[in-house]
Amino acid sequence: MHKYIILIVSFLAVTACNKNYLEKYPLDGPSSSSFITNEQELMLAINGCYASLPFHPSAHNCPLPIILDQVTDLGFDRNNGTLQEVSKGSHDSNNGFFLNVWSSSYSGIARCNFLLDNIDKVKDVVSQQLYNRVKAEARFLRAYNYHYLVEMFGGVPLVTTSLKLDESQIPRNTKEETVNFILTELEEASADLPPSYAANEMGRATKGAALAIKARIALYNEKWDVAADAAKRVMGLNVYQLHPDFGELFTYKGQTSKEIIFALQYLKGIKTHNTPSQFFSRMASGFSGLVPGQSLIDSYECTDGQSIDKSTRFNPAKPFENRDPRLGYTVALPGSIFINFLFETHKDSVQTWDYNTTPARRVANTDATNAFATFTGYCWRKYTDLTDKVERTTSELNIISVRYAEILLIYAEAKIKANQIDNTVYDAINAVRQRPSVNMPAITTGKTQEELRSIIRKERKYELAGEGFRVFDIRRWKLAEQLMNGIFYGRIPRGLLAAAPKIDANGTPDYSTVPNRSDMRVVETRIFKANRDYLWPIPNIETLTNPSLVQNPNY
Repeated sequence: MHKYIILIVSFLAVTACNKNYLEKYPLDGPSSSSFITNEQELMLAINGCYASLPFHPSAHNCPLPIILDQVTDLGFDRNNGTLQEVSKGSHDSNNGFFLNVWSSSYSGIARCNFLLDNIDKVKDVVSQQLYNRVKAEARFLRAYNYHYLVEMFGGVPLVTTSLKLDESQIPRNTKEETVNFILTELEEASADLPPSYAANEMGRATKGAALAIKARIALYNEKWDVAADAAKRVMGLNVYQLHPDFGELFTYKGQTSKEIIFALQYLKGIKTHNTPSQFFSRMASGFSGLVPGQSLIDSYECTDGQSIDKSTRFNPAKPFENRDPRLGYTVALPGSIFINFLFETHKDSVQTWDYNTTPARRVANTDATNAFATFTGYCWRKYTDLTDKVERTTSELNIISVRYAEILLIYAEAKIKANQIDNTVYDAINAVRQRPSVNMPAITTGKTQEELRSIIRKERKYELAGEGFRVFDIRRWKLAEQLMNGIFYGRIPRGLLAAAPKIDANGTPDYSTVPNRSDMRVVETRIFKANRDYLWPIPNIETLTNPSLVQNPNY
């Protein structure tokens, strides 16, 4: 294989944080004059494009989908100051999290551009089918990177070829232009991508993956007909189906599920992540660093389909009983078994049960006594597997990027927003609610558009919590200024809420009428500026090295 080289630019001698990510080839990219001359090199090049995907934009070494919900009303990051700046509204354009997302995305885009610039060199030495497929894979991966950038930063520079130094001063395209580019790329790529692969090539982009991301980005940008059509085409492939066991889906046993449309791939010795270390409880030798909040727990319905402030099945003394099963599959709740320990965060529970031995034994409970145990009283359960108990920092558990349940919810929401409500809308929502391991009551027909809008917003929250979608949802629904202003609560350290909070139409709890609300743990006070924070700032170093980049307002 040819030796990798770096394109040298005039300011490369300065520190890494001062590099403009739009004006160089990928740092590990090969020479354009001597690479991609045969099938082996073609596959090395496209595999390099995939390798850039599971980027980890924080010190935790956790994938982006794992990180994102911690800067929303659902979660909290105890360890990372740059993420706390985002949730507290104290961030600016020098925030390292934004720079990492920007640079990682453009590094991935650069790899794809390099391949696309050089793929014609092998057009006559590989099969037409492989040539078309790999080209489509690269276009998909480039669009995938752009779909994150456009939703976080708005319109961004559309770089579709490897740049020379004198071409590097590129202005931003508009958001509409960027979105339309993504949609076109994904549609055209889908034509040459197969519906599935052999087992030894699992993880590559498929026709369904391209259409799924197209449906997602169309939904986010109010292109209802496009979103519904793309989602329907995914459904019509008859490749995907809901996994019957919701909890298993996010474990090693679920990695080959037919619900998974596209996932970020990991393998020991190649690329791993640190999610278990951040998610596991103190008893399981984790940090409990990334955790869900009280408002998420209280938003889940009871098993009769009613919110906890309306259901006769809700008992404040036993708040986790008779609840939507997805709550317990998503969150490690006090009183449940979590990584072979009885998980209990009541501060007086100084001992707990260790089920790693036979028989089980009573041991000191660091989830109650350790100063750095979960600040909220809860842990994330999604993406935790007992297999990772020993090697917590090198997990190879794949992280799902898009799955069939999301497609059903995209289809339903797009049809609702377009006011094209029919039985297929109810069928899609109810399929998600009634998978065997969940089995929540069906949504009955005859609902108004407003009622269904409320239902779909809550359903996305219950189904997708912890998977990185919430930041985009609360922005496009214009709820962020409501949900990200005020106190982020944890559980009462030595007790329970005396009564259910009021739950609004979006599934958001209001604790103002709860008698003992003052006993709740104040984890963080948050600020969201509506005239600024619906977009994140372009990293400052990028605007300094490329004056053509116009900063987002009020940064």
